Order: sequence, then structure tokens, then C-alpha cells
Amino acid sequence: MAKTPVLTPRADDFPRWYQDLINKAELADNGPVRGTMVIRPYGYGLWERMQQELDSRIKGAGAANAYFPLFIPQSYLTREAEHVEGFAPELAVVTHGGGRELEEPVVVRPTSETIVNDYFAKWVQSYRDLPLLINQWANVVRWELRPRVFLRTTEFLWQEGHTAHATYEDARDYAARIHREVYADFMENVLAMDVVPGRKTARERFAGAVNTLTLEGMMGDGKALQLGTSHELGQNFAKAFHTRYLSKDGRQEYVWQTSWGSTTRMVGALVMMHGDDDGLRVPPRLAPIQAVVVAIKDDDAVLTKVRELGERLAAAGVRAHVDDRTDTPFGRRTVDWELKGVPVRIEVGPRDLESGTAVVVRRIAGSKEPAAFEALPALLPGVLAEDQALLLSRSRERREARTAEVATVEEAVEAARTGWARIPWDVLGPEGEAELAEQGVSVRCLVAADGSVPERDDQVGNVAVVARAY
Repeated sequence: MAKTPVLTPRADDFPRWYQDLINKAELADNGPVRGTMVIRPYGYGLWERMQQELDSRIKGAGAANAYFPLFIPQSYLTREAEHVEGFAPELAVVTHGGGRELEEPVVVRPTSETIVNDYFAKWVQSYRDLPLLINQWANVVRWELRPRVFLRTTEFLWQEGHTAHATYEDARDYAARIHREVYADFMENVLAMDVVPGRKTARERFAGAVNTLTLEGMMGDGKALQLGTSHELGQNFAKAFHTRYLSKDGRQEYVWQTSWGSTTRMVGALVMMHGDDDGLRVPPRLAPIQAVVVAIKDDDAVLTKVRELGERLAAAGVRAHVDDRTDTPFGRRTVDWELKGVPVRIEVGPRDLESGTAVVVRRIAGSKEPAAFEALPALLPGVLAEDQALLLSRSRERREARTAEVATVEEAVEAARTGWARIPWDVLGPEGEAELAEQGVSVRCLVAADGSVPERDDQVGNVAVVARAY
């Protein structure tokens, strides 16, 4: 008898499938104000694990956490013309407070380059104060016209890093380090996401930046999603805010800066890259719950065994959870755990007690096999490592299979109907990029011929990766 689908099949309606999964896996709800979201405990647990992994890498790169105000004087944003122009359509502006009109309107933080620079100008006096490496975990508000939960919301959570350096080279190298050692490492080794690292074109780079490094991932429907960016800001903000330092030679010099960020969009990416028609599939290294031990029946011996197994797995370093809710039907609980994408489910009933084995269900590999109770603590770490690698390899295989090498704008548009295209930048150029944009296709990034990140837009051999994007 065929299983009744819980979710809209991805092949039938990918956006509807996405929304079904967000709801039924209990990740988030829409908030009361259009474009906002309420992140439910399981969804927030995923975000907390992402925070922990990213935060340790950010600190490993030398940055320290700080916090800057949510409200920014509107005049701050006007000091860097390109920056304010880029964000103007998305700004939320407060004009009244305490029952009175404010002397100066304040902007609800869309990003913090301006207010950070106001304080960097106070904190940086000498070359001895550099480099200054700051990160903050915060919420931001950008008035989104076409909201989608986790992907594009009016308010979202993120980390944003801001740094000041004595030289262009130091700032350039630090932006590249964040791109490579923080974001790429996290996305590939924790999220099991195949990502393409590259350089944004002038059309696509961050407002106010001189260079933007990006990581692009292919979602299950073949579209692209930007997952993290690291920006070289040059001296644009330093000159606008007079952020200078006294050099070793006794001269006043402007600092060179970077900013970089990644957001709760990664939760949406996790759904769209790894999810299937049965629900989410969470990479074991990320999963708040790596293994759930499920009691099949309300039986004292069964309940004792599942609790014992939960303790032994936790002692072996596995993030284990015991599901002893026997007042809820077993079938309903297995569907819920599949929807949530917990990597391993261990099922124990009276017959399993007789045989001394449990049924081990692997969400990612799709297998279902018996295993001896005594073997589980030693067995599971290897199973989780195998499934982590399997998830990454599948995402890479999908991206490679659905990426076409093309030679014309027309071929690129056609390829972008179902996946990505790669086209030589000297063939496409800014004019071809504009043609693509008219048809809803964008250049996600530029890569060098060998797959590395190019140093310049016009570098010989650059290849443009183009796709329809979220």
C-alpha cells in the first residue's frame, strides 16, 4: 500500500513543498507583521547550532564579539552615498517616539557599517590599535517586498563582522580568510553543502564595497542561493567617517576595512538543498538531535531500555534524545522524526528486547537494519560520519549534473531554466549580464578557470556562473 504523502511533492510545486516542510517540521510560523517570522524551538535549535559553529570559527580568525545599537541616526546613512542608495528602498525609519516627533528620524538597523565606523573613528588612534576585528550577533530589518520564511524576511537574524586594517593588503587577505576559513569551511564541513566560492561582479557587489566574495549554493530546484558574503570596503567608509590612524611614520592615514555576514537564510538553504519528499535531512554535525531512540510500545522493559540506550549514546558523544511518548501512536512519531530530518532513528519494541537488537533507520542513507544494543555506542559515530559525507557528495553531484557549459547568452538563459550555466566572462561581459537580468537570470559569481576565486573582474580566463536565484 502506497504511503500517503505528508508534503506536496517537490516535483509538483517546489515553493509549496518548501512552505509545507517549514510548517510541518515545526521550524517557523509567519509573524503578525507582514514579512516577519516566529522561529519555533526546533528551527531555533538549528540556528543555535549554526551560531555555535560559526562563532568558534570567527573567534579562531581573531575577531571578538561586541554589540551596536538597533537604532541608527538617519544622517549616518547619508555620509556614504553609494551605501544609502543601495539600501534606501529597504529602510524602516522611525519618526516618532515617546509620543513626540523625533528631532532626527532614526533608521532601524539594516546593516551596521555606518554606526560601526562612527565608533571605529573614536577607537582607532594609532597603528597600534590595528587591526581592529569586531563581530556582532544581532537582528536587522530590511523592508522586504516579496517575503518568504527564512529566505527573505523583513526582520532576520545574522552575524556581521566589521574590521579595520592598516593596509589594503591586510584587509584584502582578511576578507579572503573569512570567506575561506569561516564560511566555506562551515558550509561544507558542517552544513554538508556544496558551495561555489567566487567574486561578485560590479553589478552584484555590496553597496559601498570595492569587492564582494560570495558562496553560492544550488537548491533542490536548480536555483541559486547566496549563503555568505565577505566584502572589501576599501576606504569608502573610512573617508566618510574620518576613520584614521597615526602611522609608524607619523602620518595620518585612512584605515582599510572589511565587513562580512551570514544569516538565518541558511536554515532555509538547509531545507531546500537537503530536503526530500519526506521532509528535512539534517547533516549529523549540525543536528541538535543526532539520534532519537524511540519506544514502540508502552512497556516497562522497553521504556527502561530506550532510556538506558539514550544515556549510553550521550556518554559516547552522540547528541541523543529519548522518545518515550507512547501515548502518541508510533507511526505518527516516526513521520514527525522523518519530517524533522533527525539523522538516525533507533526503534525498540518487545520483540527487539527478545532478540537483543534495535532497528536502526538512517534518514540520509535511507537504510533500515538491525543492530545489537551493545554495539550501538561504538557503531553510531561511524554511521553519522558516513552520512555527513554522503549528504555533501549528493549536493555536489546534483550541482555538477545540472551545470552546463555554454557560449552564448541565449544558451545561458535556457540552461538557467533547470540549473546553472558557466560562460566565459570575456564572452558575456557587463552587456551580456544586463541582457540576462532582463530575463530574470543573474551572474552569481565569477570564478577563475581552475575554480579558484579571481583577484579581478577582468582577469583572463574568468568564468561567470549564472542562474535564476532566490
